[in-house]
Formats: sequence, C-alpha cells, structure tokens
Amino acid sequence: MATDVPALPDDPETLKAMLLAERARSERLAQIIKELQRHRFGRRAESLPEDQLLLALEEVEQALSEAEAIADAEVGSNGAAKKETKRRANRGALPEHLPRVEMIVDIEDKTCRCCGGALHPIGEDKAERLDVIPAQFRVLVVRRPKYACRACEEVVVQAPAPARVIEGGLPTEATVAHVLVGKYADHLPLYRQAQIYARQGIQLDRSTLADWVGRAAWLLRPIRDRLFEVLKTSEKLFADETTAPVLDPGRGTTKTGQLWAYARDDRPWGGEAPPGVVYVYAPDRKAERPMAHLGGFRGILQVDGYAGYRPLAEKGAVRLALCWAHVRRKFYELAAAGNAPIADEALQRIAEIYHVETSIRGKPADERRTARDLASRPLVENLKLWLDEQIGRISGKSRLAEAIRYALTRWEGLTLFLDDGRVEIDNNTVERAIRPLALTRKNALFAGSDGGADHWAVVASLIETCKLADVEPQAYLTDVLTRIVADHPNSRIDELLPWAYAPPARLLADVA
Repeated sequence: MATDVPALPDDPETLKAMLLAERARSERLAQIIKELQRHRFGRRAESLPEDQLLLALEEVEQALSEAEAIADAEVGSNGAAKKETKRRANRGALPEHLPRVEMIVDIEDKTCRCCGGALHPIGEDKAERLDVIPAQFRVLVVRRPKYACRACEEVVVQAPAPARVIEGGLPTEATVAHVLVGKYADHLPLYRQAQIYARQGIQLDRSTLADWVGRAAWLLRPIRDRLFEVLKTSEKLFADETTAPVLDPGRGTTKTGQLWAYARDDRPWGGEAPPGVVYVYAPDRKAERPMAHLGGFRGILQVDGYAGYRPLAEKGAVRLALCWAHVRRKFYELAAAGNAPIADEALQRIAEIYHVETSIRGKPADERRTARDLASRPLVENLKLWLDEQIGRISGKSRLAEAIRYALTRWEGLTLFLDDGRVEIDNNTVERAIRPLALTRKNALFAGSDGGADHWAVVASLIETCKLADVEPQAYLTDVLTRIVADHPNSRIDELLPWAYAPPARLLADVA
C-alpha cells in the first residue's frame, strides 16, 4: 500500500529552512545514538564506579603476586639461594595501638660448635607480622545478687538491672553497633549478617536484626538532628541528592525516594570546623525539600545544576556556587562519542582551570582567592568569550549547543569560586559522601519502607561523619548507645557528636 507523502512547498527559501532543520535534527539523533552506544558498549572511565576500578587493580596485583611466587619456587627448586623479592612501596603499616604478642624463636643448643664454650647474646632480629583472631561471639552473663536483712525480713536489696538498647532482648550495645556498621558501613544486608550468625550456631531471623536496627536508629535520631543543626550554622555547605528505591507494598513494586546529602568540609582551605555529613530521606525530589531541610541556613551552598535549589537563593540568604565537574561532564560525553573538536577544546580549557586548583589545594582562603584572581580569572573570562563565539556558529538544537548553554546560563554560580577562597570549584566533596549510599543501595536493592529509608539516613549520617573525623564507627556507636540507654542528659548531646567523641577509659584500657 502506498504511503502518503506530504506535499513540499514550492518556495526555495522555505525548502532551504526545512532542509537545515532536518539536517540539525539528523545530527542530533546521530549524536544521541553515539552516546547510547558509548554507554552500552564503549569505555566507561568517566562513570565507572571507584570500587569496580579497584577490583580490576586487585586482579592485576593477584596475578603479579602469583608470578613472583612461581619465580621464587623455581629458584628454590634449583638449589640456589632464594632470590630476595622486591618489596612493594606500600606494604601496610602496623598501628602502635594494636596489642603485641611476642614469640621467641631461639636456638636449643647455646654452646659454641668450635670450642664448646657458652654463647652469649649480641643482639636480635625483630620482625612484626599482622595476625588476626576471627570474630568471636560470647555470652555476657549478668548476675545481680539479692540481699536481705535478718532482722527486717521485708527488706530485699538488689542492684538495678543495666539498661539495654533492646529491653528483654539478647544483644549488647556492641552487638547492635556491629549490625549497624555491617549494614551501613560494610554494606552487608541483614540477611547476609543472619547467615554469618548462623555459621556460629546463632539462629536469628532477619526481622529480629531489623528490629535492632530500628530501635537503635530511633535512639540515634536526636544526635543526627543535632549534627544537622550544627552544620546549618556553617557559612558554607555542599548539597546533593541520590535515589533511594523503597518498597511500595500497595503496588507490589518499588517507588523512588530521595536521600538528600548536606556536607561540610573546610579542610581544602584550612578551615577549623570539623567535617561532617548529614543525610535526610524524603519520598520525592520536590524543590520544597531542600527549602525545608535548610531552614535557617545562611551562607554559600555548593550544588549541581538542579533547579530545585534556586528558590533558596531567591530569598537572598543563600548564594549558590555551582559545579564545574558537571559542565566538564557534558563536554566529555560529546568528546567520547566521536569527533568533536569544540568539545575537546572545551575540555582542555577547563583542565587548565583545574590545574590551578590543584596547586592551591590546602592553602588559606585569602591565598586561594589571590591565586585564582591572577591565574584562573583570565582563563574563565576567555572561556566565556570562546563559548559565546562557538554557540553562534552551531545549530541551536545540537547536543553541543545544549552543553554550552548549560554553562552559560549558570555562569554566575560557576564563577563564584573566583571571588571567595572558601568555595570549591566543584561539588565532588558531597558526591564522594554519596558513594557509600550507592554501595548500600546496590547490595540491599531497596529499603523496605519509608521508615527503613529514614533509618538508613540517620545511621549513615553518623557513620560517614565518623569516617571524616577519623573515628572508628564500631567503637563510637557502641559507646554512644551505651551512654544513651544510661540516660545521657540531652543538654550535653554535643558530647555525643562524632568529632567530639572521646573513647571511655575502659576502651582505652582494652587497646593498651
């Protein structure tokens, strides 16, 4: 059956315009196809997760180690002296706080083989190796003697029972902390942890572990909330969000919630405020979410290009610093998809700006601003002139034009770092804070409910802040849960924040 072909106009100028529009459309579709092919079949260095890259490196290291072992074995089998294996630059360090168990390897006969006299020590060789004791479960038996008066038969005295995280439950605070760290720091879903317990003969349902997590998250929530209050008093924060799949029982499938991340890290410019990050769960990505979360915050908010943050700036209390990494990413996608000389040059120009940032990282804010004024500002101004020139030469509907417009329409936020040494060039600080959430999401697939996602946000906030503050999460959560159930006063809640944590004397004694 013949297909109806629409009649074409007779006007040459109209035909020319239609041809140009169709050509632009064709180029756009070709670019989209190239990008899809790259994402599906091509190299993914720009988006490959760090853990996958490290996994590949691990395989290479394993192969090298095996080759060295084979070579050493061959040398030994030939009766020759064993070749000294070249030690690698990073062979690990053994911290001073680890307990030392000495093992003396001595000779049995301490008489001289030549004259039969007694040998006397002249020194020793000492080598340290890392040993591990597999995790052990133990049962704490709490005995509370009762006392009575022989003269007053009605008087019975007994020490009160220690408070517990789980009233009438089996776990100690250390056990609950271990489950929290396993789930939210080591990304072990509860069913896998139940399997680990089962190998020790401890049969625990996943629902039981979930009950422990829920109870602990409820107790820890005030600390997370206080942590967020402290962060919002800062003059500068980072913000980003990531998806959080949540089970939707009514539909038998999952819905897409959001975990919003708000981070502080002043270390790149020598700030004294301790770093921290807070996650807040919300069932959607509406613009009112950051508005509600950041109520009372005044200062600089470093974000990506998401429009939901703009209402914060419209009130005048918040200035938005935008992310050059997102600008670069758009040009990278074009360059990686095929021949794209303009995108390639844009990447080179942006790389020069990043080179300046590398040279001033860690310096005081005033020095960073001065260096940027001298080195970065001319580069940025020339880049804008060049982008303005390029967008007039290409089709406005092309992907390249979209990338250029993305940068130009956000220029005020992208250039804020030139005027303030505290501002970073990109939003990578908070994006790094989101990576652990992605690993937990990958292993657990989804949260069981909105409440479960909220528990995730509470516990992950404290664990990731512990990491930033160089505090061991297991010890921190164990001690904090113990203090909370022992009625730690709310007026002293700042003592429970991760960066203020000081291990109690008994923990230090255990380490010594």
